[in-house]
Amino acid sequence: MGELRRAGGAFHADLRGLTEALNQPIGRVYQKPCGAVLGDPCCAVDLTQPEVMLEGAVTAVDEAGQVFTLPGLDGYGPRWFERGKLTVLIGAAAGLSGLIKTDAAPEAGAARQITLWQPVGAEVTPGDTIRITAGCDKSFASCQTKFGNALNFQGFPHIPGDDWLIRTPKPKGSL
Repeated sequence: MGELRRAGGAFHADLRGLTEALNQPIGRVYQKPCGAVLGDPCCAVDLTQPEVMLEGAVTAVDEAGQVFTLPGLDGYGPRWFERGKLTVLIGAAAGLSGLIKTDAAPEAGAARQITLWQPVGAEVTPGDTIRITAGCDKSFASCQTKFGNALNFQGFPHIPGDDWLIRTPKPKGSL
């Protein structure tokens, strides 16, 4: 037997066979990008710090509910929140969240536009309070410069890439 759950006056039970032990992950994957999730115990980045997280009111939302305009992001670098998370704190969509696709300013000094991959599932209106969390591209350079967390990087940045496998020796004097 696996996990047991009760819902709607019924119960659900997972049945597992003798081979269930083979489904447990063992070891690590050796890859260039980081294998941790931003903010988890392996990563150890504190997501409550103002360098990583910002709470504020939305000034505008597009009709599709995917593009949010936010003022006051001048202290953050371009594309700082790309690949991050947007969570609605106050409003009809309170508690819902979405993943950030792009973080762009249409022109220098303008309010930033945060675009989600898909709408959060309820209407967000101007004035609603949201929290946006910085995004991580899982590279060693970002870990070191953006988060100052190179010590906890969970990837292997010096592993040769795929192109290393197809390299061939060249004769002397050729380019």
